[in-house]
Amino acid sequence: MNRDTRLQALSTFLTSQRAKIQPESVGLPPGGRRRTPGLRREEVAQLAGVSNTWYTWLEQGRDISVSSSVLDCIASALRLTSDERKYLFSLAMEAPSGAGLIQLEEPQISASLQKIVDELHYCPTIISDRHCQIVGWNQAASHVFLEFDRIPTEQRNMIRLLFTRKEFRRLAVNWEHFVMGFLSIFRSYYGQYVEDAWYEQFLREMEQVDHEFLPLWKHSQVSSAPEVVIEFRHAKMGKMLFDLTSLQVQGSADLRCSIYTPAAGSSTEAKLKQLMSKTEDSVN
Repeated sequence: MNRDTRLQALSTFLTSQRAKIQPESVGLPPGGRRRTPGLRREEVAQLAGVSNTWYTWLEQGRDISVSSSVLDCIASALRLTSDERKYLFSLAMEAPSGAGLIQLEEPQISASLQKIVDELHYCPTIISDRHCQIVGWNQAASHVFLEFDRIPTEQRNMIRLLFTRKEFRRLAVNWEHFVMGFLSIFRSYYGQYVEDAWYEQFLREMEQVDHEFLPLWKHSQVSSAPEVVIEFRHAKMGKMLFDLTSLQVQGSADLRCSIYTPAAGSSTEAKLKQLMSKTEDSVN
């Protein structure tokens, strides 16, 4: 993203984080009627030990000099998580030379990685790149989500599919919660690869694709690996519960392995076995 876009993203992020914190939770008095929720700018400045003017300029997205030590103070004042702190630093400081270079070639999945994914017979598993482009999956994922091999390669973007395919809207019991988890991952990448213009182009496209995208994007959090329990309502098998674990794949390509493990104590695995068995029988 260019400098102006980066600074605007920083402004939006700081404003949203400030709004989440109640004065009482950080030892400040409520202070009468407030025009907006959360802390005031001067209160963040006070907690961080910086001047009100400097913090105001930072939140307004002005091009001012910042240091790591001061950003640490801002992060502490806003009670940022580790992922949110990294996001703040990525947006507030110029990326070093060579950071966030655009990935020109399609990432390739090694045969060993594909074998690992295939061996997770009853754990739907998806491999995606830093653009959330789906580059690999197993049969369980095709049965629970979509038959990805029938979707054109250029359309296999998880964020795009969540907003454009009615199958996903019907599948997730809490679709908005499901989407927010992926958007938090996407925002983590967005901050990490600040020089990749692809993200801004994609965000503009998604605003046109679905009117629900922009509000959800603005309220999304930052998380490189959210672990959540997800409830699906499968068209054929009914209620299915999965624990989502997101793992980073080591190697030159920035790949993520998302594994949906049937929740312990549920009938999900038995239902998935039945579903996959029926499909195999119909093929044979």
